[in-house]
Amino acid sequence: MVKIILFTLIVGLTIQKGFTQTFDKTKLDNYFDTLEANNKFMGSVAISENGAIIYTRQIGYSDIDTKIKPDDNTKYRIGSISKTFTTVLIFKAIDEGKLRLTDKIDTYFPTIKNANNITISDLLYHRSGIHDFTANEDYLKWDTEKKSENEMIEIISKGGSDFEPGTKTKYSNSNFVLLSYILQDLYKKDYAKLLNEEIIKPIGLKNTYYGKKTNIKDNECYSYSWKGNWVKEAETDMSIPMGAGAIVSTPGDLTNFANALFSGKLVPEKDLDLMETLKDNIGMGLFSVPFYDKFGCGHNGAIDGFTSVMCHFADDNVSTALTSNGTNFDNNQILIVLLSAVYDKPYEIPTFKTFEVTSADLDKYLGVYSSKQTPLKVTITKNGNTLIAQATGQPSFTLEATEKDKFKFDRAGIVLEFNPTDKTMVLKQGGGIINFSKE
Repeated sequence: MVKIILFTLIVGLTIQKGFTQTFDKTKLDNYFDTLEANNKFMGSVAISENGAIIYTRQIGYSDIDTKIKPDDNTKYRIGSISKTFTTVLIFKAIDEGKLRLTDKIDTYFPTIKNANNITISDLLYHRSGIHDFTANEDYLKWDTEKKSENEMIEIISKGGSDFEPGTKTKYSNSNFVLLSYILQDLYKKDYAKLLNEEIIKPIGLKNTYYGKKTNIKDNECYSYSWKGNWVKEAETDMSIPMGAGAIVSTPGDLTNFANALFSGKLVPEKDLDLMETLKDNIGMGLFSVPFYDKFGCGHNGAIDGFTSVMCHFADDNVSTALTSNGTNFDNNQILIVLLSAVYDKPYEIPTFKTFEVTSADLDKYLGVYSSKQTPLKVTITKNGNTLIAQATGQPSFTLEATEKDKFKFDRAGIVLEFNPTDKTMVLKQGGGIINFSKE
């Protein structure tokens, strides 16, 4: 929920028409075997065609301490993919005459700044200007504590506004928490019950529900972050994210949800058209997912150590979903591989080079680096023989040595190259290059 993983345009040759009926399952299995063997990914994936699952795979552990392995029914927190479910519920309310996209939110939240100028549409499009409470400096100090609706509204109200409503787009979880409360007010039901009655039961989802404290006995999994080894993450209390990030599901259920949504089983075509209409590259509960000359729609998510992706390509009736409880790699690259397997496009099984370094070897890199190209500073520290980087206002991340003076962070596709003699550092990410100097 806290961070959004951006979908990336894949540039290439024109793709062949139609869906490849068979693909190289063995190669895809080898790809995931490689990720598992190198501690790059723990989680589950699924691909469906015409509503039928054609590929699933699970790797890693649901619980590392007890070495429990995941299966097709293992549930993961899906974070912000929950926003797509919430958007469907909002459009159902609109179709029932309970709500309009043009309605202002001051009736519900008079303490929210600019509430008399913020519409339901603004919330759905992330154009409200309402500050994202997950960006607050103290957020990680209370995110594991249960919060009431009144407490969350007070927190969001105190956050104020980042810009005038409707003037630009800025992703904010606050928008969808407020939409959840509006739904509860309209239907006089808990969000969890509404979700179950309006979406889960009608389309027959078996492993999807509003989350609670993780219970391994219910085939749920804990989440982890990579810090030289898998370290268990603290759990966000699900009273906080609500419809912005509190749903639990599986890749199989997510592909079924996507199939139902894009085939008109959840909302009529006119609503789906509105959901897919982009403003500043964001739709209502959906993002565009480009792949070669194909364009799908979907969403992604991140909460605690969980990450997720769901997308649907309507022209070929193909849906793909990924859920992870531990990522030390770039999920976007995994999605590219899944789609490449579907559309018979080339991809490589990665090789993960390692370069041994000692704690003393790292001392020459330590310090604070600044650049004329960006206001961000990068602080380099170490923990034992592991190098750690942290940009201004962002979480720290561990770096892997790949060769002399060169390190990487696969999850974000970051490469850092140091020149200790000149006291400089080059950061490479997504084709961009930023030059830093040690202060």
